[in-house]
This record gives sequence, C-alpha cells and structure tokens, in this order.
Amino acid sequence: MQVFVTGATGWVGSKLVQELIGAGHQVTGTARTDEKAVALAAIGAQVLRITLDDIDALREAAAASDAVIHTAFNHDFSKFADNADQDRRVIEAFGSVFEGSDRPLLVTSGLFGMCRGALESEVPDPASTRKSDATARVLALRGVRAACVRLAPSVHGIGDYGFVPLLIRLARQTGVSAYLGDGQNCWSAVHLQDAARIYRLALERGVNELAYHAVAEEAIPFKAIAEMIGRHLDLPVASRGREHFGWFAMMAGADMAVSSARTRDLLGWKPEGPSLLDDLDQASYYA
Repeated sequence: MQVFVTGATGWVGSKLVQELIGAGHQVTGTARTDEKAVALAAIGAQVLRITLDDIDALREAAAASDAVIHTAFNHDFSKFADNADQDRRVIEAFGSVFEGSDRPLLVTSGLFGMCRGALESEVPDPASTRKSDATARVLALRGVRAACVRLAPSVHGIGDYGFVPLLIRLARQTGVSAYLGDGQNCWSAVHLQDAARIYRLALERGVNELAYHAVAEEAIPFKAIAEMIGRHLDLPVASRGREHFGWFAMMAGADMAVSSARTRDLLGWKPEGPSLLDDLDQASYYA
C-alpha cells in the first residue's frame, strides 16, 4: 500500500513510518527541514518538503496515495485555537480527495475531554477546541472511510519530548515534583512502538471503526508519575495549586483514562512495550 504520512519526522510519525516500511508498505512523508528530510529518506521513505499550510500539495499527495495517516499537529499552545483550525482544514482537504472512494484516512487526537473509562464508541466533548476527531466523524457521514486514533496523554519511550518530560523540566525548575489535589486523577499511557502499531493494524484491517484507543495502561494515578519523577531527581513530592503548573494545569489535573478493550479485540493488538513507570525508572529518561 502507498501511504502518505503527515508529521512523518515527529515522535509518533517517525516510528509509524518505520512500522509501515517494515511491514512492506511504501511511504511518502512530510518534513519541514533539510535535516529531517535526510533522516526520513534514510529509513526508506519518499520525502515531501511541505507544511500543513500547503493545502494544494497535501491534496496532491493524498490523491497519489492508497491511504493517508495524519499525525501532524502544531503544538504551540499559545495559539492552540489557530492550530486546531489548521488541523481541521487539512483533514477536510484529505476528505475532499477521498470522498467517493474506499481509501482509508486515519487522523490523530488525544483523550482530553473524554470521560473516565470512556469506550471507543463515545463521542468527544463537542466544545473541545481540537476538532480532529469531530472532523473525521463528519467525513465518515459523507462516506469517507475516516477514523481517529486517540493517543494516550503519555506516548512514552526513551527520547520522549511530550508531556512527561515537561513535568520533569518543571520539577527541576521549581524544586518539587508536584501533583494537583490528592493526585488521584489518572492518565492513560502507551509505549511509542505500540502506538505506531495501532495505526498500521487499523490501516491493514480496513479502518472499519470511527475511533481507536492507543492505550496500553488505562489508569495511572498522576501522583504515581510525580513520585517516580521525584525519586529519580531526589526532589520532594507534594501537592501544589494550579498556579504551579501554569497553562499545563488543566492537563495535570485531568482524568485522561479510557478503555482500549474494543481496539484490542478488533485489531488483535497486544501492547508489548514497557509500562510508563518502568520507562520512568530508567536514568536515561532524565538525561
């Protein structure tokens, strides 16, 4: 299968490209810099030097492909609404190309706003600023074979530069590894390799669902994450107010813990990577 992958040099996208090529698929991926383009080509992918603003080029790449997997998203939280709108436009552009065909489109979102223990069938909060999931659902109503992979808030592994490393940096800066309230709000987690495999399996099985949950561990108490970070940094672990976390407070205090039972059953997916706390128990996570 010829697969077009956006965000192909990102944390999830780069591992996904390796997963697809390893399974015998041909991949074209996006890259924004010469250095990333070289790295992408080195693993056997064709490279497109374009951004998410290059809508016409994105449409052309989709038209030349058997499937599209959209993992790219601008995570500059100072202009999150603008970036969410950009993401919506990109997904709609892909949908306009695939409408009337049977070609699959997989997009990416997270778990923020999902209720604790939510199933894949549950619809995300319509008030959510990010519209990846909702846009894919609209396309599905128009007959596009579109679905969303909902990633756990921690897609972990050595080299991670997501939310957990942000907490590590904050602990170093403030001298305390903190949690909100009693710290019993829970996050889901998944190892990077396991997350990449979900995209491939969904693609190969025809994308017959509206959503898949990339969740290996359903509910890890936030306090447990803070305690592991505190132990490795030799820092106190304590409850702090929302001001301690700044803009990240809504994430630090959120329950982002859902079921992946249907995803496992449909795809035959069995997570194989280490747990989040096992990963965090390695010194290299703090390098």
